[in-house]
Amino acid sequence: MKSIKHLHSPTCGCKNEKGEPLFLTTPTQVTQKALDYCEKNIEKELNRLKKLVKIPSVSLASFDENEVKHSAEATAEVLRSAGLEKVELLELGKGIHPYVYAEWIHKPDAPTLLLYAHHDVQPPGREDKWKTDPFKPVEKNGRLYGRGTADDKAGIIAHSAAIAAYLKTAGELPVNVKVLIEGEEEIGSNNLAAFVRQHKAKLKADGIIVTDCVNVDSGIPSITTALRGLVAVDIEVDALDHPVHSGLWGGILPDPVFALTKILATLCDEQGNIAIKGLTDNVLQLTEEERKNFAKLKLENIARGATGLLNGLPFTAQEKDFAERLWRQPSLSINAIQSGSKKLVSNIIQDAAWARVSIRIVPNMKPQEVLDILTKHINAVCPQGFRLKVTTESASNWWSIADPKADVYQIAARSLEKGYGHTTQFIGCGASIPFVQPLSDEFGSIPAILVGVEDPYTNAHSENESLLLSDFKKSLFGQIHMLQDLAKFKKV
Repeated sequence: MKSIKHLHSPTCGCKNEKGEPLFLTTPTQVTQKALDYCEKNIEKELNRLKKLVKIPSVSLASFDENEVKHSAEATAEVLRSAGLEKVELLELGKGIHPYVYAEWIHKPDAPTLLLYAHHDVQPPGREDKWKTDPFKPVEKNGRLYGRGTADDKAGIIAHSAAIAAYLKTAGELPVNVKVLIEGEEEIGSNNLAAFVRQHKAKLKADGIIVTDCVNVDSGIPSITTALRGLVAVDIEVDALDHPVHSGLWGGILPDPVFALTKILATLCDEQGNIAIKGLTDNVLQLTEEERKNFAKLKLENIARGATGLLNGLPFTAQEKDFAERLWRQPSLSINAIQSGSKKLVSNIIQDAAWARVSIRIVPNMKPQEVLDILTKHINAVCPQGFRLKVTTESASNWWSIADPKADVYQIAARSLEKGYGHTTQFIGCGASIPFVQPLSDEFGSIPAILVGVEDPYTNAHSENESLLLSDFKKSLFGQIHMLQDLAKFKKV
């Protein structure tokens, strides 16, 4: 996150390159009609979201790919109903989940914005831990529960509802838009670079709005200025060609589960700091000003409430270091371990053990270099004699805004403030969105505005994912304002 010396506001009198006021202090008549339309039709938009959530569009290879195709078709119908044109499913090749594309291009003098979200979702996880069916959306205590309610099917509706609000009232948009809804974000967007190259002319735009991020707290709009990258590997350790009776053979056989745990134990120290030699050498250090600004952020109560950390169990960092550790320092996680089955457990020695390990990387770490160092370390610490296999699962880069003080980000911030009725915060994000960097780079580092409908209590990627309905409504209003206000953004 960059420090910002001057935050523009609707009363600051700042002007754009043409000498025009940067902000509209009150909505235009056209925008007000769009806001009124959205207010009147908020339940219809919520019902569209619920229909999308009912589709189990899990993009992992072990799930039904037909459901992801069904989700893409349903998403296309949402975009058509909003009034968008040239709606189509774009498929890069066999076995690659479909993207959904639509556009409205009728203003040659206005900027063109590429609006991004994704329609694939994470697996439901432990279904016995859900309080509701993960694919039957349920409203409860002001939240909508279900897999994909917030991450990221609400992002789809945020785009489509804002567009519909203008097209159903004024019959036109303030800007040109291209909408891209991805179907592989939750599995690392590994085909995205090839997709962008193949459809470069179709996707070309002056700026990007990504609706797939988290607000710093409920009711507080946020613009994400930095994302961590993601390097992940699967580790498999084999010792036998089949499991064997632990009573007959226990005591003379090497155990692959012990071997795997020995490998994993070398990756971090007791405080969670990465302990792999050379892996963190290139991390970009904070400036003194950044460090002071980060230290001011009070995040402990939010973090404890959002994660459900056990009472009495301390965090691995002090609160003054939370922002730096979350946004500007790498972190290593063991995402899953498997050897045998809890449901089918028996008195055996396992034949093999497996784990998924991921590292969130930050400026100036290089994905391939991190992958090489991690793989080399795993090979070096694996106990001798075991058969070891390390497979790359993903290797995506970090991203950050060059200058949050630029007009385009300040305009977006004020637009969100109008929608939420609260000052916009510029924050970092410890997560990864592989889409952002390749597309921005492909079109000459065009600005990417990262916003979201999630709050810290959304539980994205975990059980009982939910969407705060009051923030859902505010995010729609914020997007309506943004489409109008960014019409003043100078085209590249």
